[in-house]
Amino acid sequence: MTTADPLTPPHRPLRVVDLPRPDHARGELRGVLGRFATGVTVLSAGRDIPRGMTANSFTSVSLEPPLILVCVVRTAAVHDVILTEEAFAVSVLSGHQQDVARYFADRSRPRGPREFETVDTTPGRHTGTPVLADAQAWLECSLAAVYDGGDHSIFLGSVLDIGRKETDDPLLYFGGGFHRLSV
Repeated sequence: MTTADPLTPPHRPLRVVDLPRPDHARGELRGVLGRFATGVTVLSAGRDIPRGMTANSFTSVSLEPPLILVCVVRTAAVHDVILTEEAFAVSVLSGHQQDVARYFADRSRPRGPREFETVDTTPGRHTGTPVLADAQAWLECSLAAVYDGGDHSIFLGSVLDIGRKETDDPLLYFGGGFHRLSV
């Protein structure tokens, strides 16, 4: 019996389709997709020199086994760190964390060891990747599989650890801006 490569999907797609190339502007597509409200997360990876990015392309996949996915553009610094270390964390932001979301979306933020020095974090128990201390929820994951997603990679994460605070104040992203849920 051979051991499967942990980054190879366990099942092949039922069929592979040649994707059409629609004739619409990228900005128009972005505007349409922006009509879907999402939560906001910070995706982090890297034990020694951590990298991070703001991401709203995050979703649950399965409760048994516990799996989530995130989509990361291939040019993001965190992309290669996830592939190298085969681990990442997702910190779900609260409504008062717009500044954190903007910081990790800003391409001019400090890089390298200084990238996380203005944000309070704790190293994940299993992977050492930074988890934002003030997040309303977080997940620490090992990389289970990687799928092609056009200019992004789709990372499937096997959930190793979780945590949450009792708060009803999520940070939302809708129509190109941050919003808070009014209850």
